[in-house]
This record gives sequence, C-alpha cells and structure tokens, in this order.
Amino acid sequence: LPLVPPSRTRRRTQRARKGNQLDLRATLRASHRTGGDPIRLIKRSRTTKLRRVVLIADVSGSMEPYARIYLHLMRGAVQALGAEAFVFATHLTRLTRPLATSQPDVAYKKAADAATDWSGGTRIGPSIKTFIDDFGRRGIARGAVVVIVSDGWEIEDPEILTTHMARLSRLSHHIIWVNPRKAVASYRPLVGGMAAALPHVDTFVSGHSMNALNEVMAAIAGASERRVDAC
Repeated sequence: LPLVPPSRTRRRTQRARKGNQLDLRATLRASHRTGGDPIRLIKRSRTTKLRRVVLIADVSGSMEPYARIYLHLMRGAVQALGAEAFVFATHLTRLTRPLATSQPDVAYKKAADAATDWSGGTRIGPSIKTFIDDFGRRGIARGAVVVIVSDGWEIEDPEILTTHMARLSRLSHHIIWVNPRKAVASYRPLVGGMAAALPHVDTFVSGHSMNALNEVMAAIAGASERRVDAC
C-alpha cells in the first residue's frame, strides 16, 4: 500500500469544469457577451490542501524489535510526503534531515548516531512536552496528522503524558497511536502510559509487523475525522 497524504478541504474555491457550486457572478459576467443569455454555467469547487504528517517513534529498549521497521516507514514518509520525523527513548530527537538522505544505509546510520538514547528507558510524557514546546509552536503540529509509535511503557508519572497528549490533541488534527502490543487478543490498555494517552487518541492500531504496516498507512491516508478504536 503506497503512502498517501491526508488532505483537508479548504474554504477557498476555484473554477472547475465539474464543480458542484455555481459561480453566479462569473456566469452573469460571461452572459453579457452573449446578449444576456447564460450560454455556459461557470462552476467552482472547494480546493484541497495536503495535511502535514508527523511521526514520533519510541526507540526505547522495549520497542527495539520494531525500531528498524519504523525507521523504514519514517524515511518513506519523509521522502514521499515531506513528513517530519522524531524518535525518543529518554529524550526527543528530530530525524527529518538524516532520514532525507538518499542512500538508505547512510540515512539509518545517521539516524542511529543522532539518537543517543537509543534502546534506553522510556519517557513518553516529557518527550511529547518537548515536541510541543520546541516544534509545536512553530506550526509543525498545528492541523497535522501525528503518528506516535510506542508500546506505552512509561517510567514517568502517567499524568504528565495525559497533560501533554491533551495539548497535542488541541494542536493537531488527528492522532494515530501505533502499539504493537495491541495485536495480542488479550491486551487491554487499562493502566500506565497507554491508558493515560488513549483518551486523546483518534485512531489506535497495532502495526506489529511488516504486513500490519498497511493498517498504519491506511490510517494515515484516511485521517480525516476524529475517532477512537480502543480495543
């Protein structure tokens, strides 16, 4: 499944042969050239604009089995969609520039070198706070589709994560949370970081394998509404 950018419909309209709105003024102006008879109806339609996609992946020790898979996805999103890419374990690191490198092996080495806390502990709440404080106010998060990849293990107070997920929800358009543990039938996000984050998540998927990445990419492409799948 190819990476397809989500879009939003703008209030602004433009002329379109198969538009669904009649441009009355333009039609009347054109009719003056034909003695007042509206020979051709001029129509308009709403324009669309691509939404920014932001990916924030957990590279702590518990997420080590999935780190390489999601580096592939992040690099693809950076190059195909102009997405922003970040990783975190104990602190946030921006990887947009390293992953934009054309040679895959060079890109992944640069990314691994930049993330000095790779395979460390997990501080999700403070990392989301850093993202909002350092990048959200620049407009990166505003109106964006934000994809967070994490199993939800958190060493900090979950209330920190609750606070900053609420902030992120207000800034962004749609939050997708990818948690490989969701693939286990008995899994229920009842405690800890995942329970703290989930009320502010619009789409919850597992993305636990290469095949399950299709589910993640479909969620990105279809991120037009706010909804929660918590099971």
